[in-house]
Amino acid sequence: MEKLITLPYPDNGLEPVISAQTISFHHGKHLQTYVNNLNNALPNSGLENLPLTEIVKQSTGAIFNNAGQTLNHNLYFLQFKSPTENNSPQGKIASLIDTQYGNFDQFKKQFTQQSTTLFGSGWVWLSLTKDNKLEISQEPNAQNPITRGNTPLLTIDIWEHAYYLDYQNKRAEYINNFWKIINWDVINSRIA
Repeated sequence: MEKLITLPYPDNGLEPVISAQTISFHHGKHLQTYVNNLNNALPNSGLENLPLTEIVKQSTGAIFNNAGQTLNHNLYFLQFKSPTENNSPQGKIASLIDTQYGNFDQFKKQFTQQSTTLFGSGWVWLSLTKDNKLEISQEPNAQNPITRGNTPLLTIDIWEHAYYLDYQNKRAEYINNFWKIINWDVINSRIA
């Protein structure tokens, strides 16, 4: 049985980038619904004793949708810290970004472009391929690069519920502010 993750910050800990109201709804209600739906769908599926990542890799239909959204939201919420101006990566992730994209600004530009051009609802991911290359991908609905064998490192939720209370139709402003709350230590910890 999956449980709702505990956030490593208070509901108002990401303000003004993400409000306490958005955290309350998005984490406390929206994610809780995915967790509940997953737990209701798992019995007698043959997947009930697997870790969440394996459920995502092996499932389809309603189980995949709810497991995928649970995993995606867990990774999303756990990658944040209090806002910091000029927040930039350090350590291993910084080296990988510099090697592949030239510098953080070039990477940020490409990730932001993928985020602003994603049509409809979904996620934009930075993941690590099996050959240690970084990959930026647009993933619709509950998809996650883990289904292709990649290691998910960083994500932005482009579903409207993630930003609409704070930004209404200003998705670009949400994406721009997103960079202030990334906890790069967490991203480094996700690199195998």
